[in-house]
Parts: sequence; C-alpha cells; structure tokens
Amino acid sequence: MRESTKVVKIGSRLIGGGNPILIQSMTNTPTENVNATVAQILKLEQAGCEIIRCTVPTKEAAEALPEIKKQIHIPLVADIHFDYRMAIAAMENGADKIRINPGNIGDIDRVKAVVKEASDRHIPIRVGVNSGSLEKNLVEKYHGVTAAGIVESALDKVRLIEDLGYDNLVISIKSSDVMMCVEAHEMLSEKTDHPLHVGITEAGTVWSGNIKSAIGLGLILSRGIGDTIRVSLTGDPVEEVKSAKLILRTLGLRKGGIEVVSCPTCGRTKIDLISLANQVETMAAGYPLNIRVAVMGCVVNGPGEAKEADIGIAGGISEGLLIKKGQIVKKVPESELLETLRYELDHWESE
Repeated sequence: MRESTKVVKIGSRLIGGGNPILIQSMTNTPTENVNATVAQILKLEQAGCEIIRCTVPTKEAAEALPEIKKQIHIPLVADIHFDYRMAIAAMENGADKIRINPGNIGDIDRVKAVVKEASDRHIPIRVGVNSGSLEKNLVEKYHGVTAAGIVESALDKVRLIEDLGYDNLVISIKSSDVMMCVEAHEMLSEKTDHPLHVGITEAGTVWSGNIKSAIGLGLILSRGIGDTIRVSLTGDPVEEVKSAKLILRTLGLRKGGIEVVSCPTCGRTKIDLISLANQVETMAAGYPLNIRVAVMGCVVNGPGEAKEADIGIAGGISEGLLIKKGQIVKKVPESELLETLRYELDHWESE
C-alpha cells in the first residue's frame, strides 16, 4: 500500500513511502518548440501540476529539454517510445525521470544502455505498460487482455531492469477499461513495493473522461494504492490537473483549495444559478483557502442547505443573501452577489 512503497526522488520531489500523492500531466505541444512548451507548462503549474511529462521522439526534442527546464519549476519526465537513443539523450539533457516500455525499445543491449545511463545519473525509470500493447503470448495465455496479463507484463519488465542491477523504478499499468484497471492495480500492489503511477488511459473527452477517471481513480486511491496520478483527457491539459485536484480532495487525500457546492436548481430558482455557480467556481480557483463555499438558488431553503459551508450566497428575485455557517449575514442586490462573495474571500484570512 501507499505507505509501504519505496521512496523515489524525481527532481526535487519525493514520491512513495507515504509522501503526498503528486499530480502529473503531459504537454501536447511539440517539445522542440520551447516557447510553446514552456508556456503550457507554466499554465499547468499555476493550475496545480506537480510533475510534467513531455514526449521526446527526436534529437531536437531532447536538445530542447535544458532550456525548458530553466524556465519551469516542476520535475520533467521524458516520454520515450521505441528509440532507446532518445532515452539516453533525454537523460543527458537533464530529464528528471524517463518513461519507457522496455519491450518496445529493442534488444537487451539497448535496454542495458538505457539502464546504465539512468544508474550513472541516478535517474528513476517509469516502466509503463498499457493494455493496448499487451504481448501476444500473454493475450493467448490469459485468453484475451486481462488484469492478470497486464500485471505479468509489467512485472516481467520490472524484473528485467532489476536483474540489470537497478531498482530506482516507478510502475504504471493503464487500461481504458475502468474495472480491469482497478483489478490490475489491486493485484500489482500486492506483488511489488515500487511506487505506482495511476490513471485510466484513453479515458475520453473532458466530460466522459472525467467520469471514468473519477470512478477508476476513486476506487484505486481509496484502497490505499497510488503515489502519483494523471487524469487523461482529450482536451486542455489544465482540465486534467483541475480534475485530479478535485478527486484527491474529494477522497480526503489532499487539503487546500476552495470546495464549491451548489444546488441542482429547481422550479423555485429565480436567478441564473448555473452561470453564477460557474463564475464562483472559476473565481474560487484563485484562492488558497481550505474552505467550503455554497451557491444556492433559493432564499427559502438556501440558508439551511448551506449550513455546512463556511460561507455561501443564495439568490432570489432581485435580491440575494450572504450566509455564514448557515446564518444570514446580510441581504444584497442580486446583481452584487458575486462581488460580495469576492470581497469576503479577499478578507477571509483576517477574520
């Protein structure tokens, strides 16, 4: 489980051994385009990303890493596919970790070359296996793609590197099948003490991907499994980070940041609650407060429904309420609800 996994250092951050679960994302810019890649990473940092992964498919991408690293503030992981030389080049150019599948970078001599470079530089290797690339012999052995086959594939590759004398490893096993992914992580956590990076791969769009990721990651993390996470979405990577933060907060695995709760609207709602709630959520993201904010659409039930929140607003016909701990503090014009809440948040620490 999480507390018993080995500790691995990635740049300046530690994972495993009960350290906080860190949020990862991945750039979708051409890595050799330094300006675009840095701009995206800085946006992700602001959103709460703590480890970033960049693809390194070419020599030009590898050579861009030093300049990228100069301008960012979080560890950088190089994502390698097929060409073992890119793994070596990425490490030579300062990658804090590399992600490889030893099964697709060539023969054992190529794997040895990568492992030697990592060992010489004390750079951790993330061994990644996806259900979509499961070896034919394991598909045949288990009569299809299964959790057991994914786990066996991952452990085979881990043993290959361990037999070369290196154990500074992180493991990731991913599937787009949510329940298969959960089962595989349960099996793997019982068979290894290496830190695990968890996620539901190819989860889908921001809408469907969030639902699949919340269910899958929620089940995995609630079992005490996982040391870093990524919510994989077809969309702006910033959405991945926002979703990961909310999943961790919802599970009680991370504190900090405002939690916004809002009612689902009904026939009593007399204001544009959907727009107001979205504006509040966007505004709240800029405050480092560990509080709950309620947004209610009814002045009749709003105070009662918001009593578990630290602060809340409720709207009615032409006027609204400011509520603290379920108590009405004052009435304000409906058009001033958002700014009234903003003022309260700006002065929250002085209360």
